[in-house]
Amino acid sequence: MAPTPDWLQERLFERRMVLLTGRLDDALAGQAAAQITTLDAASDEPIDVVLDSGGGTLEAAFVLIDVIDAARAMVRVRCQGQVVGPAVGVVAAADQRSAAPHTTFRLTAPAVAASGTPDQIAAQSAQHRHVLWRFQARLAKATGRPVENVADDMQRGRYLDAPAAVEYGLIDEITSPR
Repeated sequence: MAPTPDWLQERLFERRMVLLTGRLDDALAGQAAAQITTLDAASDEPIDVVLDSGGGTLEAAFVLIDVIDAARAMVRVRCQGQVVGPAVGVVAAADQRSAAPHTTFRLTAPAVAASGTPDQIAAQSAQHRHVLWRFQARLAKATGRPVENVADDMQRGRYLDAPAAVEYGLIDEITSPR
């Protein structure tokens, strides 16, 4: 995905908007976290995050979840396009959650690549399971569903359209066309 031009980033920042598009990796999460933190420090006015992410890492998602949790200002996430895997956790952390009518969500656990000795691989696997459980617990809390149901849905890679995401408890509303 092409980077957002500087002039556009500046204009969005002036309007207290953070554009979060593409794979949710450490670089994208770090940039968005810095923007949210800066906007939060500048004012208590709401911060809008526009999210369109086809996947990423749990670690990057938790960076944003922690920043959103710490923000004094209300953080509103507006979803568009697709929201997959760890990006769903960013949605769950927001104070207000909405989606465009054609947004699709996919509840899925990201694959993990492990390397090293068998003991190191076992330790990495155990750590991944722990982080994944915390992520599933966070989604369960946000949606009001039992963590076992969320874990099953993630295991199956469940897809949700915008109306199903409202019913699931993942978003609060579908934004209406003009």
